[in-house]
Amino acid sequence: MKARLLAAAAVLVSAYIHLTMWFDGVRDQHVIGPSFMVNAVAGIVIAVLLVLWWQWVPLFLAVGFGVSTLAAFVISSTVGLFGIHAHWSGGNVWAAAVSEVVAILAGVLAAWREGYLSQGQLQHGVAVRRSNLH
Repeated sequence: MKARLLAAAAVLVSAYIHLTMWFDGVRDQHVIGPSFMVNAVAGIVIAVLLVLWWQWVPLFLAVGFGVSTLAAFVISSTVGLFGIHAHWSGGNVWAAAVSEVVAILAGVLAAWREGYLSQGQLQHGVAVRRSNLH
């Protein structure tokens, strides 16, 4: 439960940072502006789902959110993304990156602790909370 709540908090921090940066002027950039707003809204929705819906889907979304958001920043800071070249500088950048790594790790940890990554459940194709349903 603690890992799930940590994942929710991490996703919410990333969403807040993206929303703050959107209000600080990122909204005026052609493709990146709307992407930041999508990140903010998606992060809020995922955080709520993590707290209210105790299934594997919100954990999958949290990990995917962290991976995709962090990957987009790494791409933008190396080769550029939609004409934008970001830099690894500033508190918002590092706070977002750390929160996304935490979302990934906490999401995977929660999925493992809740039994969604156990070998027996993966063989049956559907993650369930009880080990024997036969």
